[in-house]
Amino acid sequence: MRHAPGPSRLRRLDDWLRGGGRARRFALAAGLGAVATAALPPLHLLPLYLVAFTGLARLIDASRSRRAAFAVGWWFGFGHFVSGLYWFANALMTDAERFGWLVAPAVLGISAGLAVYPALAATAARVLPEGFPRIAGLAAAWVATEWLRGVLFTGFPWNLIGLGWTISDEMIQLAALTGVWGLDFLTVFAAAAPAALAAPGSARARWTPLALGAGLLAATWIGGAIRLAGASEATVPGVRLRIVQPNVAQNHKWKPELRAALFRRHLELTAAPGIETVTHVIWPETAVAYDLVNRPRLRAAIAAVTPPGGAVITGAIRWSPAGAAKRQIWNNLAAVDDRGRVVASYDKFHLVPFGEYVPFRSILPLDKITYGALDFSAGPGPRTLRVPGLPPFSPLICYEAIFPGRVLDASDRPRWLLNITNDAWFGSSSGPYQHFASARLRAVEEGLPLVRAANTGISAVVDSYGRVRARLGLGEGGVLDAALPVALAAPPPFARWSPWPLLAMVVVILGYSVKRNS
Repeated sequence: MRHAPGPSRLRRLDDWLRGGGRARRFALAAGLGAVATAALPPLHLLPLYLVAFTGLARLIDASRSRRAAFAVGWWFGFGHFVSGLYWFANALMTDAERFGWLVAPAVLGISAGLAVYPALAATAARVLPEGFPRIAGLAAAWVATEWLRGVLFTGFPWNLIGLGWTISDEMIQLAALTGVWGLDFLTVFAAAAPAALAAPGSARARWTPLALGAGLLAATWIGGAIRLAGASEATVPGVRLRIVQPNVAQNHKWKPELRAALFRRHLELTAAPGIETVTHVIWPETAVAYDLVNRPRLRAAIAAVTPPGGAVITGAIRWSPAGAAKRQIWNNLAAVDDRGRVVASYDKFHLVPFGEYVPFRSILPLDKITYGALDFSAGPGPRTLRVPGLPPFSPLICYEAIFPGRVLDASDRPRWLLNITNDAWFGSSSGPYQHFASARLRAVEEGLPLVRAANTGISAVVDSYGRVRARLGLGEGGVLDAALPVALAAPPPFARWSPWPLLAMVVVILGYSVKRNS
């Protein structure tokens, strides 16, 4: 983050901002929000963070009131989320006849709602004096509001600012200590630091944030490099996984006339050359578009390609038993052994609003966008599954892997994470890259390897340090055979404490900054 603009340039920018109307400031804020998106996966144009957050900080400085700062933050967030969530259109256009009309309302409406979080961060920063207090306050408030975004209204912690650093194995090691939240704070503080150069005060006061930001970035990289220098390359003895990536287009997946052929494709890929070295096979989310419990012939077909003594772990649909008082359906993960028995089962608990169920269905005249008219039911929550021949694991279906600190049962700690997903909904957009980057950070935070099976990509094996050991790219069809990396001997600090130390730090920084202003 070099070549920071000098104080005179920033002051000229302030004069330009203060002299212009609201339309100019808001358009610039929205543009800066979109610029910040370009630093996220898959582009990883990290220097653009400097442009985006220095610009946001100076817009806040130029705001004459907290209300004006709120508006600036909202427009920044709106530009950021529209450019980062445009792939919603891909999901809706898989059935354009029914849902195409929702593209603009969905992308713009959801972005408008999510933009409230950056607006609150900007408002909190505006309370504080220019310079170091405002820069630190903006970074702390940004972390606090991103955390809230991940928990309120079922949560949607997508495209957290720290994800840009997934381009560097060294930088993301900080997540073992602080989770992605530490990367968020580091990014916003360092990227906004040049704005302090135009603040009133001594030269030392103006340059301190920039020097501190650069020092924190360097210290994070050095610490990560030291951690990785001692990282183990060990794998679990006697376990070799085959990940099946069939590359099925979303508009083909649920066609009744294609279901049998798609099922056979999974069987054929499973039995492809090299299967004699494999112990367990993993299929993606809803790879089986049927209820396995009530389809013994399907289980027998799976058993016929299952490695001896192993299992095929697959996404499937689970229906409530015949004669149940209430008809229900679950997004399910099931493990089928070589005798055709379901030896482990898990129901997704963190469902996608409007995707897998419609909130307030009694008053909203909408259909969910996934197949079928019946809403999915939620499972009981995170759990640890045990399948013969494998270490215990925590199953995560689709976007359950994007929630920091909520990917496993801490009372029955697993030894690895298994994420099955169907990213065909995203098409050839930034969505699958963003999804995979977020899942990688869970491996670092928990100190556990992550295995990911995706319908169209990105399938991968990630070790406990977030390093990608093997990978099948977006749009590729085939199989990925790989060993299972070992878990860390002890959980890292974030896995033990979750976000509480970092949230305490946020409170302290905000409190300190407010005190300096009093």
